Amino acid sequence: MSGPVEVREVREDLEASSGSATAMLRTVVGSTLRPLGGWMSAAGAVELMAALGIPAATARSSLARLCARGVLVRAPRDGVAGYALDPAAVSMLERGDARIFGERAAPASWCLVSFSFPERQRSQRHRLRRTLAALGCGTVADGLWIGPDALETELAEVAHAFGADLFTGSHLAGTPSAADLPSALARWYDLPALRALHEAFLARFRSATAPADDRDAFALWVRLLDEWRVIPYRDPGLPAAALPADWPGAASAALFARLHAELAGRALAFAGVTARADRGASAPR
Repeated sequence: MSGPVEVREVREDLEASSGSATAMLRTVVGSTLRPLGGWMSAAGAVELMAALGIPAATARSSLARLCARGVLVRAPRDGVAGYALDPAAVSMLERGDARIFGERAAPASWCLVSFSFPERQRSQRHRLRRTLAALGCGTVADGLWIGPDALETELAEVAHAFGADLFTGSHLAGTPSAADLPSALARWYDLPALRALHEAFLARFRSATAPADDRDAFALWVRLLDEWRVIPYRDPGLPAAALPADWPGAASAALFARLHAELAGRALAFAGVTARADRGASAPR
């Protein structure tokens, strides 16, 4: 049987990319279910996915996947088939909110995660590396990873789960001075890959405007969230002063904040009516 670490990894799926039907459904669930009372009808869920251009059969398969992964539970109400949040998923969504919508302040200090596994536990070593990378850590050395102080709570949980050592503080041995930080960041992180994420987001949404139709506003909002949610995990708020002068991170964050503010209210209003629709009810278009 899977232990609590494995169950949490399946539920959170930190390495999930954006764009697939299941990823889009996770975004819909994470962004709408809590403000709307934690429940949606099965027909309403399928209709919300239809607004994103996802066929009903694919939507139903994605719903089944999120149930299997501990994000949703089947929860009929008054004879209407539906889905509710798995209570164990709420803390995961709250952590996601903090990443996606939280202030991206420059780190005041750094955290170091140190670990060493015997060869017979190489699968554990591989899982820990993947988890640290997915949380936004960089690599100092083979068994030494680094992340900004904003990740301390998450890294403490990971270190405890894997039996690694976590060191925190503003003057840790092995962390560079401000003058050396630009070259250190280039060693620790794949900066070209992070730049590409920001630039792709800007290219896709720079010209976006709020649609007149609420269904289209919902679809744009979900796609915005789905693409942005990956970025704060890959780039956990690296200090702008130590990055190239043309770093696109501030521009992409500002674009996300503006479009989210313009679209969220209308999108949630559409979702609120649609998510409760029974099979015989007509959703707004």
